[in-house]
Amino acid sequence: VLESWSFLDTVESNFRPLVVIELAKGTKEETIEWFTRRIVDKKANGDVILMYFLAYFTPLYFKGAQLLIKPLENGVENIYLVGASHLRLLLGAETVGLVKECSDNSMRAFTYSSRKTFKDFADDNHNFLTMAECQYIIKHELENLRAKNEKMIPGYPQAKLYPGKSIVRRLLTSGILVQIFPLHDREELKKLRHSWYGRVKVGYQPLDDIRCYFGETIALYFGFLEYFTFALIPMAVIGIPYYVFAWEDYDKYVMFATFNLLWSTVILEVWKRICAILTYRWGTLLMKRQFEEPRPGFHGLLGINPVTGREEPVYSSLKRQLRIYLVSLPFVCLCLYFSLYVMMIYFDLEQWALDYHKENESNFSSLMLYVPSIIYAVVIEIMNRIYRYAAEFLTSWENHRLESSYQNHLILKVLVFNFLNCFASLFYIAFVLFDMKLLRQSLATLLITSQILNQFAESLLPYWLQKRYSRRMKKRMCSQKTDRDLSIAEQVNMEKEMGTYLGTFDDYLELFLQFGYVSLFSCVYPLAAVFAVLNNITEIYSDALKMCRVYKRPFAEPTANIGVWQLAFETMSVISVVTNCILIGMSPQLDALFPDSKMDLVLSVALVEHLILAIKFIMAFIIPDKPRDIQMKLAKLEFESLEALKQQVRAFQMQLHFLLIHH
Repeated sequence: VLESWSFLDTVESNFRPLVVIELAKGTKEETIEWFTRRIVDKKANGDVILMYFLAYFTPLYFKGAQLLIKPLENGVENIYLVGASHLRLLLGAETVGLVKECSDNSMRAFTYSSRKTFKDFADDNHNFLTMAECQYIIKHELENLRAKNEKMIPGYPQAKLYPGKSIVRRLLTSGILVQIFPLHDREELKKLRHSWYGRVKVGYQPLDDIRCYFGETIALYFGFLEYFTFALIPMAVIGIPYYVFAWEDYDKYVMFATFNLLWSTVILEVWKRICAILTYRWGTLLMKRQFEEPRPGFHGLLGINPVTGREEPVYSSLKRQLRIYLVSLPFVCLCLYFSLYVMMIYFDLEQWALDYHKENESNFSSLMLYVPSIIYAVVIEIMNRIYRYAAEFLTSWENHRLESSYQNHLILKVLVFNFLNCFASLFYIAFVLFDMKLLRQSLATLLITSQILNQFAESLLPYWLQKRYSRRMKKRMCSQKTDRDLSIAEQVNMEKEMGTYLGTFDDYLELFLQFGYVSLFSCVYPLAAVFAVLNNITEIYSDALKMCRVYKRPFAEPTANIGVWQLAFETMSVISVVTNCILIGMSPQLDALFPDSKMDLVLSVALVEHLILAIKFIMAFIIPDKPRDIQMKLAKLEFESLEALKQQVRAFQMQLHFLLIHH
């Protein structure tokens, strides 16, 4: 492998553009020359022995990314296309730890030395790695371009550098680098669109095709969306007759609510198993977690990382904690208070609408009863979106070193506010006003209105804006060509103006809130699952549309699960046990069973609640997170990896001893 690095060419006759780099207009020539040289420079210089030592002890010795780069044709300034030779991509696949299927149908981390053992591999087969994997490798190499001895970016003395600093991240934060994005494959995208949403059909999504084109993170989201939709169908089917035939009989809802609570546990545990099956097939379940580098926005005084020994920014954890507890926490509490204040205004509007209806008793006054809930639902969506920007600013200001820490703090802030903002009014109606009719009305209005607003804001509006821009671009180019005939320059110019997909955060958040509407008050409004199923069916098609037509192609991101969202859904299911048990305990039928002692009623409800929680936790413990066959494959692979590591260490020691003697 080391010899391959040494002889790897930076010029290839069949250049395949994979990634686009757009620099700011007016970027200085010396900056462009320096940056492009670092991209094409060889990975390492020197003889094999020196490279072996430096690979282990001084990673900064490696200079360039050893990629291919060329300016965009047709005189477009400061836009460059990046690619890589086939050999470079194979070596990069080993570097990032991609897992591929072997000829014996097992999954193993790809290594260049054992490339012949992998399924469908051939030296002339340039499709062994998917285009998404190739783009991920290039992104990884670009992000790991690090400063050596430079003190600043050439031409920009204010953009400081230090040994080990990511060059791409500094260029981005300095405004020199506008964006980096992967190119679409027009032909493959057309095939994917046809199989995914090109025709209305009853069936599963092409998750493997989605994974090959967009990567595991996005494919896993669509897999979870599809699974969650199918899992809601039993609740929807059971909920319809309960709604039609037993609307006011709360004792008949006990079985429905109990089934719902156990159902929420089963679907989350079964999803873990399905997730393990998918990610094992895709190889990400086996990928080794790499040491996390500092996130792009992290700043501080230059110091030594005690773990890696590298120079990097160091920031006091005490200062970060002070920012969190003295600024962020009070701000979040203030926002929560404001949310409750808006909620009380909503109840004043509800009372006004009710009084108006009592005075007039007309069809118009009946419609007015729904107006406060609709207005409140719109206000909730607006507040959620404004708060999201504030939460992102605060979390960035807290200056977290790792991207995972940043994401966890951001998700916690957003979830707490969204939970209170969306569900506080329902809790108030249920447990303070004790108005079940208003609870049903408010729940239905909030659920349906939020679904309509999300569909419009996330898919329909961006799609309409993108269609308008595409028409203007085609008129400006005076081109009547089809998508297939678009030149690379026209394709880049169209794609660089498309919106940027910011990740699956908002998509999972929408499903999380929907899960809350369905599970928290299931015994009051059984039709919630029906509306959720209908929304999710359209959500699958609208999300597919925006991924293929509205946004730039995102970089693939390997993942083994849905991360912290699994915990968020499980927490919601536990809270739903408490709310449904209390609602059932408040029913007149159950209250009539304990006419003399309310304490007996409270104790009985608490006992049932603890019993259901115990059953939930037992079920979660009994159902394995991974199927038995995958557990065996993982155990076998771990054993073989340990044996292979022992052999490699012995071989390395012998080879090193031999080279030192003869060098």
